[in-house]
Amino acid sequence: MKNKTDKITYIFIFIAIILAFSSLTLLEGRYPSEDFLYFHILRDFIFISICIVVVRYFILKNDRANRQNLEKLKNNNLEIRESKERYDIVAKATSDTIWDWKIQENEFTWNKGIQGVYGYKRDEVGNNSKWWFDRIHPEDSIRMSVKLYAFLEQKTQKWQDEYRFKCRDGSYKYVLDRGFLVFNEKGTPIRMIGAMQDITKQKKEEQRLRLLETVITNTKDAVVITDADNSLLDIPSIVFVNQAFTNMSGYDYDDVIGKSPLIFFGTKTDPVEVERLTHCISLKKECETEIICYKKNGDEYWVRFSMVPVFNSEKEHTHWISIQRDVTERKQQEKEREQLINELTQNNKDLRQFSYITSHNLRAPLSNLIGLLQLLEEIPLENEELQQIMEGFSKSTYLLNETISDLGKVVIIRDNPSIEKQHIPIRESIENVMDQINIMITANNLNVDYDITATDVYSNKSYFESIMLNLLTNAIKYKSESRALRIHISVTEDADYTILRFSDNGIGINLEKFRDKVFGLYQRFHNYPDSKGLGLYLVKSQIESMGGEISIESKVDEGTTFVIKFRKEL
Repeated sequence: MKNKTDKITYIFIFIAIILAFSSLTLLEGRYPSEDFLYFHILRDFIFISICIVVVRYFILKNDRANRQNLEKLKNNNLEIRESKERYDIVAKATSDTIWDWKIQENEFTWNKGIQGVYGYKRDEVGNNSKWWFDRIHPEDSIRMSVKLYAFLEQKTQKWQDEYRFKCRDGSYKYVLDRGFLVFNEKGTPIRMIGAMQDITKQKKEEQRLRLLETVITNTKDAVVITDADNSLLDIPSIVFVNQAFTNMSGYDYDDVIGKSPLIFFGTKTDPVEVERLTHCISLKKECETEIICYKKNGDEYWVRFSMVPVFNSEKEHTHWISIQRDVTERKQQEKEREQLINELTQNNKDLRQFSYITSHNLRAPLSNLIGLLQLLEEIPLENEELQQIMEGFSKSTYLLNETISDLGKVVIIRDNPSIEKQHIPIRESIENVMDQINIMITANNLNVDYDITATDVYSNKSYFESIMLNLLTNAIKYKSESRALRIHISVTEDADYTILRFSDNGIGINLEKFRDKVFGLYQRFHNYPDSKGLGLYLVKSQIESMGGEISIESKVDEGTTFVIKFRKEL
């Protein structure tokens, strides 16, 4: 700047000297006197010198003022730049996006937050209010617009609202937008500056907490929250209970706040369970128990009581949450069921004992009756009516003997579900049974076909032969009178079972009518005089006691097939 001043000074001196010499040249021709010329030169020199001093003074003064203004302008620019950087840093730290809306010109400017927070590129960001409004969620747009224009009409300075703002990827973020209105000297709003803060996390957390509050408030289970400090009380003091707790216990909210759940325990509360609960609390371990508690009116009730420690994000234990459910009704039902089971068990024992006694006491006189009948069979009876009576008496006696014998077997099976099993040769066992009823087989001209591919079956020998005996005698008993009796026995095996199929061509069973009753006790499906309704029940009981299965397929007047699965040795 100083050089510029010197240049101006030199230029001024140069021009002044030229003008002085020009003036002197003109005056020299008109005024030849040397004194006049010297006076004129001296005057010009003094004038030029004074002018130089004055001009330089004002130039220097102006330069000084310009330097001061320039320095002030630099400082202002520096302050503005620092302020802008500071503002951007604060906006970045607070996730705020700053916007500036010149209302009358409808010019909108955004800071870098619109790119960093919402993902827009710089050239995608609009410069008017329409771009802003277009990105507000449709469900929030009308409400937000109405509130904003109402705010502008009211001409108050501060405005804030929450709405969802669309990101570049199409998702929405919850924002808290706060604006400040600037007026001109006439009171007309000309500018609005706002800060849009991303509060999506807070909103989601708020929604989650609201949901939890709704669940806790509306759940039917009592919820009790205590603090974590158990230094004074074994079970820490209560800080919250829900309405379900009040409904269950009769205690109001204010009755229990600040008190320990120990107040709910009483004389019938199991001290062992209480000690276990307090021990878990001392170890900050989850605990669950069922215990007797007492309502506010003194009534006792059973509670399923669980306490779970609650930790914050820094892994610090802050509270205990207790879920309590009134299980009094279930406890009473369990007690009644246990009592009923005990009674049934005792009744079964009594009935079993009764059956043993009955069987034993009847067997002796029956043996005597059978012996007497055998003696009477050797005495000829001339009276025909008496002979028929004796035949009927003999038949009933033998039938009663078989019934008692079968009932004894049923009692033994039911009383001894775990029986000894062994590998039994199938064909040999079947032939033994056939030998026992050889007279019946011969009398009924029975034909038996075999298709046995398995060598043995894992079963109880007595049960296996009893099963075969019942099936064979039933086949003979219920044979068709219109065709010769044929029986087919096949035995195969798979990975888990030895499978025996027993088929006959007898009169069959109407399964549409009796399928659910086929293996029932005392179930008869034909008017056969010797039928007791025990055989198939006995067969099924014996098979199931060995872990096997039995099924039946039958058609009336075509025959019946039993499929029996004997489980293999594990």
